[in-house]
Amino acid sequence: MSGTVTMYSTTWCGYCRRLKSQLDREGIAYTEINIEQDPASASFVEKVNGGNQTVPTVQVVPLGGAPEVVMTNPSLAQVKQALGA
Repeated sequence: MSGTVTMYSTTWCGYCRRLKSQLDREGIAYTEINIEQDPASASFVEKVNGGNQTVPTVQVVPLGGAPEVVMTNPSLAQVKQALGA
């Protein structure tokens, strides 16, 4: 399982906290970006969510040339699948 995972989140998002703890438990590395502190990231999240700032939005870029996957409030299984687990 390899690639990069970026989680767009906020400090108050319970779904974000839950997914972060699941990723930590599974040893899946990720970069977290708080959309309330990063206007460009907030714009990206709006763009991929029909104008809404829905978090967590997770961007997975698998290694090996597979296309990037962007998911809104994914399960741990969905993130692992996007990474090619």
